[in-house]
Amino acid sequence: MDVLGRYRNLIVLVGVLFAQVLGLAVQVKRTSDSEPTRLIRVWAVGAVTPFEKALVWTQTSSGNLWHNYFYLRGVRAENRGLKAQIEQMRLEQVRMSQDADQARRLQALLGFKEQFISQTMAAQVIGGSGSESSRSVFIDKGRDDGVKPDMAVITADGVVGKVWRVYGSTSEVLLIDDQTSGAGVILDKSRLQGILRGTPSGEVVIEKVMSDETVPAGELVLTSGGDRVFPKGLLVGRVTKVTPGSELFLNIRVRPAANLNKLEEVLVVTKIDERQAEPDRTGAARAVDILAERLPGVPSKPENPEKDAAGTAAPGTGATTTGATTTGATTTGAQTSPGSDGKPKPVPPQASAGGASAASSGRSTAADTVKVTPKPVKATVVPKPQPAVEDSPH
Repeated sequence: MDVLGRYRNLIVLVGVLFAQVLGLAVQVKRTSDSEPTRLIRVWAVGAVTPFEKALVWTQTSSGNLWHNYFYLRGVRAENRGLKAQIEQMRLEQVRMSQDADQARRLQALLGFKEQFISQTMAAQVIGGSGSESSRSVFIDKGRDDGVKPDMAVITADGVVGKVWRVYGSTSEVLLIDDQTSGAGVILDKSRLQGILRGTPSGEVVIEKVMSDETVPAGELVLTSGGDRVFPKGLLVGRVTKVTPGSELFLNIRVRPAANLNKLEEVLVVTKIDERQAEPDRTGAARAVDILAERLPGVPSKPENPEKDAAGTAAPGTGATTTGATTTGATTTGAQTSPGSDGKPKPVPPQASAGGASAASSGRSTAADTVKVTPKPVKATVVPKPQPAVEDSPH
């Protein structure tokens, strides 16, 4: 109370001055580019802004600390999973590369030909058929531009149709959703082939696929190249629904990849090249070499079969030699002769020239093994001599 009593006049003066300044700040307006602002508001914003900046900086720093440090454990686990996935994809890439090289070698071996689009012509869609039963469009390119019937018409999204009728400066293109159209297609994963046709209601279906096959929804549909109109491998659409059909066939509905109702520009395929796959020249083993190695070997013929038939065996004839072992010597026949005691004794058989030759060539290797059936020889037997009978003196 002593302080207030002593500085009462000063405190009242400061209060009055503050009230006057506050009043002036409320009344005075500060002109800016957008609109005038009262001076009290400018002062209030200037006073509160530093505290707000400090609060926002604290919140941002805490959030960054949480995401950069505590959340780092989850990032590390995700990083490990991504690394494992990358390694798996690398292995798959190596396997697919080997399969592609093998397929290329087999194509070169069997003389397969591949179709490539080498030349196209851009055309503008100038009109439609105007009929629900016939779905076709007209383009501004015709016979004068080199367009011919049955040329494929595509877009960047997928297959559109084929040229149906050709006039001087225009052509009519039959779309793939027309009921009179047709195209050979193949499913991307299951590799099942069928015929793509349109329906009277404007849908696109695949025919001639047996009902015992499994076709999942969402599978891509590509051109097979069997119709000789569309090159192989062009995108047609995607399977949307599979239901059992009539006559043991599936009813496969396809959503075309190209928007057939909003066609503006198309490409007419005017030239298709057929190229035969070339063999791999990088030094890797070719398929023909692999097949040649798997073929069974053919044994070599005797060097001189005429001498062998005449009785003089060629080297290695009359015996089967394996390494340094000789077996199966052919003898010339067994003969007998009388001995001193009157009993016949067998004469040792003489080895044929083939056996002697085989025995002398004991250093032959297993790669030179030749087995020849010995020619049968009849044995000559000498009759046993009968001793003379003398009359006894008795």
